Amino acid sequence: MAEQLTVARPYAQAAFDYARDNDVLEAWSNALTLLGQTTRDADASSLLSSPRLVNEQKVALLTGILADGKLAKAAGKAFERFLANLAAEHRLGALDAIAAQFERLRAGHEQRIDVNVTSAFKLDDKQQTTLLNALKKRLNREISITTQVDESLIGGAILRAGDTVIDGSVRGRLNRLSEALTT
Repeated sequence: MAEQLTVARPYAQAAFDYARDNDVLEAWSNALTLLGQTTRDADASSLLSSPRLVNEQKVALLTGILADGKLAKAAGKAFERFLANLAAEHRLGALDAIAAQFERLRAGHEQRIDVNVTSAFKLDDKQQTTLLNALKKRLNREISITTQVDESLIGGAILRAGDTVIDGSVRGRLNRLSEALTT
């Protein structure tokens, strides 16, 4: 996985720089996300890595997927050239990692962050709004919250925002207390 991220980083940066500079961030984001999801499929992945297909055929397959959703036109010819470059460098298999890295760059550019909240109990609308406002103030970004329930936390919540994890769960506190007592 680390190798995929290493391979994806320069391609994602180049794609992001082009999309930002040419005001096509959303179109490139949508196209990369769709193709990234496509390459997760084992059949699609093996087809794209097949030596029986030449690079032009692989790029045509991918742009055909985009054409169904009219994304190819929105992303432009430069996106097709980007795919051709990936194919020439045998990097089509990294499309999913490129899409993920592109989204991180886009989120940073747009000053937004996705926060995943895992709580012991379902959060009501008022609690979500309070949490959203507190995170907005603390992180100084636009926040998108996704919630899920994990009853094994006993109480409290775990917040994940990018690489940052805040464990305010009872289970986490008990684990830290146990570690402190055993050392």
